Amino acid sequence: MAISHLLSPLPSLTFFQTRTLTGRSSSLPLNPNLQFPRPRLSRERAATLVLRSKGDDSVDASDRIISAVCYFYPFFDGIQYGKFIITQYQPFQILIQPLFPAIKAFKSFPFNGFLIFLTLYFVVVRNPNFSRYVRFNTMQAIVLDVLLIFPDLLERSFNPRDGFGLDVVMSLDSTVFLFLLVSLIYGFSACLFGQIPRLPIVADAADRQVL
Repeated sequence: MAISHLLSPLPSLTFFQTRTLTGRSSSLPLNPNLQFPRPRLSRERAATLVLRSKGDDSVDASDRIISAVCYFYPFFDGIQYGKFIITQYQPFQILIQPLFPAIKAFKSFPFNGFLIFLTLYFVVVRNPNFSRYVRFNTMQAIVLDVLLIFPDLLERSFNPRDGFGLDVVMSLDSTVFLFLLVSLIYGFSACLFGQIPRLPIVADAADRQVL
């Protein structure tokens, strides 16, 4: 009898019992067509997930190279922040030495940085003919370069010659330089492998600018 009871069909779940505050039970109908709203992803987050889901082979070699080269722009523009650490530590001199000709050419004309900024923003970022992968990485490099305004303003307004103030400026410059160097290595290598480098502070701002 127990086995036949287990094999008997289950009752239809058209009602479920709930107990009210008075202690009485009441039956509420279940709506089989009830649908819950699905969570929505932001446009930027959805595009990032699509890029990640396609894998490494989905990014063309030309897109990888263009994206990787863009990360040299903020590094060249902020190379002056490494004046203390480069002169004091020889390994940094050896690491940067192959880039000296390119840095010299970049610094040869005072408006090169601004011209490159305009070119990258209007020719690449705002150009739908480029893939979103290229436009995102380009915009991320631009945002990183724009952030260099803050240490520059701080240096201009607070320029000590010696003492504790000079130590603070040296520490600030060295920190900015190391951040630029790590961003260059990380962004360049990630793009060569077809990955999406997301730099702290600047990645979300770049997402909002890329349509």
